[in-house]
Amino acid sequence: MIELEKTYLAKELPKNLRSCKFKEIIDIYIPKTSRHPTLRIRKNGDKYEVTKKEPVSGLDSSCQEEQTIVLREDEFKSLEKIDGKRIRKLRYYYNYHDRRGEVDIFQDSLKGLVLVDFEFETIQEKDEFEMPNFCLVDITQEKLFAGGMLCGKSYEDIEENLRGLGYKKLFL
Repeated sequence: MIELEKTYLAKELPKNLRSCKFKEIIDIYIPKTSRHPTLRIRKNGDKYEVTKKEPVSGLDSSCQEEQTIVLREDEFKSLEKIDGKRIRKLRYYYNYHDRRGEVDIFQDSLKGLVLVDFEFETIQEKDEFEMPNFCLVDITQEKLFAGGMLCGKSYEDIEENLRGLGYKKLFL
C-alpha cells in the first residue's frame, strides 16, 4: 500500500482539540542499533500491528510503501519486550476543511513536540493541500521528524533544529 501524507510542525494547538477523540500510541522501532529503523511495532489504542515503512523509489518522502500485519494483544505483549527505540504520543483526530488531521502530542522525553499529519488519496490532493494556519512549517521532507528518526531521542536532542524552524514547545 502507498501512503501519501504531509507532516507539519504545529504553531499552536487547533481550537477545540480537547474535545476531539484521541488514542495513546506506543511505537517500538527495531532494530535499536539502526539510525533510522523502518520496522515498527505499534499499540494504537486497543489495536496492535507491525509495520514496515520505506520511501517509494524515485519519489519524495511524502510517498511511502507501507506493509502492515495486524497483531493480537498477546502477540504485541510478547513483541513489546524487544529492545527497541520507543516513542509514546497521544494522537488526536481533528477535522479540518472536510479532512481529518492527526495531531500527535508527544509524551515522555519528547514532551513539548507536536506534529500534524494529513493523509491523501491522490498525489494531486496532496500537492494542492494548503498548510493550516495552526501549523508552522511543512516538515514532510525533513528526515529528522520521521518516526524512525525521532525514536530514542529527547526534545533536547532536536531542540536546536526546532529553534531554527521557529518552533516553541506546545502543551495540552
